[in-house]
Amino acid sequence: MEQYKQEFIEFMVDCGVLKFGDFVTKSGRKTPFFINAGLYCTGMQLRKLGEFYAKAIHHTFGTEFDILFGPAYKGIPLAVATSMQWNELFGTEVKYCANRKEIKDHGDTGILLGSPIKDGDRVIIIEDVTTAGTSIQETLPIVKGQGNVNVLGLVVSVDRMERGHGEKSALSEIRENYEMQTTAIVTMEEVIEHLYNKPYKGKIIIDDTMKASIDGYYEKYGAK
Repeated sequence: MEQYKQEFIEFMVDCGVLKFGDFVTKSGRKTPFFINAGLYCTGMQLRKLGEFYAKAIHHTFGTEFDILFGPAYKGIPLAVATSMQWNELFGTEVKYCANRKEIKDHGDTGILLGSPIKDGDRVIIIEDVTTAGTSIQETLPIVKGQGNVNVLGLVVSVDRMERGHGEKSALSEIRENYEMQTTAIVTMEEVIEHLYNKPYKGKIIIDDTMKASIDGYYEKYGAK
């Protein structure tokens, strides 16, 4: 596993973003783990988060793209932080763009903020997590409605590796249905590999009991 992936897993634990226990997802599934990207709330955390996203994007997409698009609302700080850290890490400029929930009818009008999107732009969509792939259905028409745009793919922080609408994972369904590349900074398989029965700061985060709960969850909801 790449070093940045290991560091990101520990970063999520330190920030309280990745938790283990008893939770219910937005889709109503009872889950033993939960990822709440809304808890990244300091400048240092956003800087580090942008760095991890930038490294994951570079690993999958290289440098051949023009704009990072962050869907409102959680995607907005992700796109901003990642574009800043991209410049720090790789020395080139990438633009960021995001959408408003409501169309602005005065001043800087329209539905977008940040960089305009124009014909020929190569766009990568950046989000926190995706379980059922619902948000991409809302985001793609906004991006493609700006012109002859090439949406290269979607990057999220964690691939939960559970079923979307069918038997495959949400990221796999998006990749097939929309013919775009999808990737995550880490997968839950990598999270488990890194934390299972391994002490982190003097504590075992995934012990045998928690591992059994996770295994049971994937028996029921795991992607095929």
